[in-house]
Amino acid sequence: MAKTYEEINEKIKKGEAVVVTAEEIIPLVKEEGLKATAKKVDVVTTATFSPMCSSGVFLNIGHSKPKIKIQKAWLNGVSAYAGLAAVDIYLGAGELPEDDPLNKIFPGEFRYGGGHVIEELVAGKDVKLEAISYGTDCYPRKRLTTWINLSSLNEATLFNPRNAYQNYNVAINLSSKTIYTYMGILKPSLGNANYCSAGQLSPLLNDPYYKTIGVGTRIFLGGGIGYVAWWGTQHNPTALRTESGVPKRGGGALALIGDLKQMKPEWLRGTSLLGYGVNLTVGIGIPIPILNEEILRYTAVEDSQIYAPIIDYSEAYPQSKPDVLGEVSYKELKSGEITIQGKVVPTASLSSYFKAVEIANTLKEWVLKGEFFLSKPVQSLPGVESGLSLKPLKERPVE
Repeated sequence: MAKTYEEINEKIKKGEAVVVTAEEIIPLVKEEGLKATAKKVDVVTTATFSPMCSSGVFLNIGHSKPKIKIQKAWLNGVSAYAGLAAVDIYLGAGELPEDDPLNKIFPGEFRYGGGHVIEELVAGKDVKLEAISYGTDCYPRKRLTTWINLSSLNEATLFNPRNAYQNYNVAINLSSKTIYTYMGILKPSLGNANYCSAGQLSPLLNDPYYKTIGVGTRIFLGGGIGYVAWWGTQHNPTALRTESGVPKRGGGALALIGDLKQMKPEWLRGTSLLGYGVNLTVGIGIPIPILNEEILRYTAVEDSQIYAPIIDYSEAYPQSKPDVLGEVSYKELKSGEITIQGKVVPTASLSSYFKAVEIANTLKEWVLKGEFFLSKPVQSLPGVESGLSLKPLKERPVE
């Protein structure tokens, strides 16, 4: 018998809801079957803790005296976008200080950037704000230098245009030299293979057709409560899928929003990638209501049933070639080694499964304690039927 969001929330309110993680649901379905488990379980919690470069924060710093219309701004030397209202700025996780040596001394260390500033703000630390303006009659001030922190800001809104990618590449290096990428350091001649997903615990892999995750879904975001704001940039629901519907390529993505003042530095970590740049590692947890057996079946997906493409980051990826060297399951990836072209290759993950389990269990406890209720999406994400697909840039000559 189908359930509703209202019925599940009523059970949460009464302390009667049965909640398990996406890891715990797998043996439960095997032991008790789909029908019995769908009747018994109300919520399955999913999670991921991974570097997510398409992240950032909107800040309203408040009006100074005299007032300033910020034209350019820097936070601890990291440039923030100021093309908004007078004292609204946006800091991107991947932004770097203007005096960073970058890759001039290769590989660059990229010790500090936007992601680190965000982590420091969440930790309650003071951050140096520098701002300049051309001055107007109503905003006469032309320069501002001061300290700000999270408590002094009117608003601090984490807004991440693309998070929680449904699936992702396994990165390898076929060249004869070490390369430095957003997927980490890749050793020459198939020296290692890096991947970045929680696999069977990852949110959109547990809801492959976006039956419950949509615009307005309430989530765990950075240690606080956030929401799915829209589908993420590069959302690609028509990606190649298995017979059971699980994407074997990037697939869907989410745009997420939440109040930075609720969040914790443990779940928003500035991250440096040697030879590449900076990033923000984000903790995300999404509850899936078990409305029927179909939704339960999706949440029972195992690492052995989820496949990722093996891509050469020395040639195929940077040159936008469609070459795929093969596909490998997350069960194989998590074993610590895979075989590519007859060679045994060690694997490593940029995504922390250990921390994802912690997030899933934290969200589970929130629901069990009646501190977190489910929200029904106000709009579905574009699905396979939308025909939406990822388009490359079509370059046109500019004369």
